[in-house]
Amino acid sequence: MPGRLDIKSVAVVMPAHNEDQHIGKALLALKAAADALQLKHQGLEARIMVVLDNCTDRSAEITAAHVSEDPRFCLVNVTLRSTGASRDHGFRTALACLAADATERVWLATTDADSTVPRHWLTRQVELANTGSDAILGSVEPDPADMDPAIHRRWLELHPFREDHQHIYGANLGIRASAYLAAGGFPGLRTHEDRVLVERLRRHGFAVTATDTIRVVTSGRTHARAPEGFAAYLRSLASELPTAANG
Repeated sequence: MPGRLDIKSVAVVMPAHNEDQHIGKALLALKAAADALQLKHQGLEARIMVVLDNCTDRSAEITAAHVSEDPRFCLVNVTLRSTGASRDHGFRTALACLAADATERVWLATTDADSTVPRHWLTRQVELANTGSDAILGSVEPDPADMDPAIHRRWLELHPFREDHQHIYGANLGIRASAYLAAGGFPGLRTHEDRVLVERLRRHGFAVTATDTIRVVTSGRTHARAPEGFAAYLRSLASELPTAANG
């Protein structure tokens, strides 16, 4: 039936743990993306939920300023100490706050507090969702300004930007709420919660689209916040460089 899958509401969830050096820029980018979405789809409801997980820095203060200025923003404080649990808590809380649309008409998107989404980030996701995608895997590029050029070049060699790529990033992911709930949501893991969720979606037969059209720039730091997370992976690339150079 035409229009059966059209998205009517969008909720963005961004977990954060002590990201006061990056979160302000991340929130401004999300605001711009929500503005662009609602300019194109007037009447579409959009919410941005920041899940502050055990924050002891100025992340809450910075987020609260955005909440006070824009009713689309809200925040919740948790002590889950888990990116996966924080994302799941945010999605389920956001769903409870949204208007009572059928869950197949609700789109859930997530990024990280050290990442900057492009202005068309949500607009493109809704476009793909309205043509049948149940989940969207966007691409990510570590910020070259944060990195040794050699590490950045090695990362680009291993992660070419293209459609139908094979990578999964929690910093750039979107999913239809009905598919999210059917797959059981994000597991309560500190890392790889995104991979587990996507594996579940594919096992359930949902339509998963991988695209480079909504590339997100994320921190290129190598000081890991989570075991086996993105920063740890970048650090592993750095450790490989001397071996590669000597080969």
